[in-house]
Amino acid sequence: MKKITALVLAVIVVLGVLSGCAAKTDDKKIVIGATSTPHAEILELIKDDLAKEGYELEIKVFDDYILPNKGLTDKSLDANYFQHVAYLTSYNASNGTDLVSAGAIHYEPFGIYGNGITSLADLAAGATIIIPADDSNETRALLLLQQEGLITLPADASAQKGVSTLDIVDAKGYDIQAVQADTVPAQLKNAPAGTIAIINGNYALQAGLKIADALAIESATGDAGQTYANVIAVRNGDEKLPKIQALVKALKTDKVKKFVEESYNGAVVIVFG
Repeated sequence: MKKITALVLAVIVVLGVLSGCAAKTDDKKIVIGATSTPHAEILELIKDDLAKEGYELEIKVFDDYILPNKGLTDKSLDANYFQHVAYLTSYNASNGTDLVSAGAIHYEPFGIYGNGITSLADLAAGATIIIPADDSNETRALLLLQQEGLITLPADASAQKGVSTLDIVDAKGYDIQAVQADTVPAQLKNAPAGTIAIINGNYALQAGLKIADALAIESATGDAGQTYANVIAVRNGDEKLPKIQALVKALKTDKVKKFVEESYNGAVVIVFG
């Protein structure tokens, strides 16, 4: 009986040690979800820096805006890097989640791009305007259209309050179509000449579009730079974890700032000091 008890205790001790080792290993691994451009590209830059601090960075690339947040909820991801706070807030409200920002990294100015049109002054009456459909980005697109005088929104329209196509006071005859954000570049490419579209910065980069070719961009002098800064998102409370703090610290460096400035030509703008 004593031998059996001793054996059971030995097994428990071994399992405890193995469990502790696994937990320690997991604590040194950061699994992060990101869209490919520019987020995953920026993360690749800091892999070696984190390795020097004892952390392994595993980057999982996504091509949509839903799965990276689901990955946080089901704990298959430690963090994600693809969204701005306005989108994160909207996602939390719609899904009953409690995801938070661990740090703001960069801002991607929204741009208006044209198919067969080089100036908004040449936009024909009744032209189609394609915009992203999710709550926060639809608001952002509509505010940009108002900025350029293409539509009129309610006097109290703001990023914080949110607006949709249903709130447009005067569409000035344009056909405004809200579609899934990641499909906008392809839909613009296949649309009739004279169509314009507002495209998220990362999807514009993926489609080979240059911010310099945009017919108009968001005014960076407003609150867009902070309201729409892309952040490292985590589960509430995890922003205090050493590995998350190490991740954010590795991103907020002159090395990353220089890479962004040299690689994206104004399509991505650093927001940290």
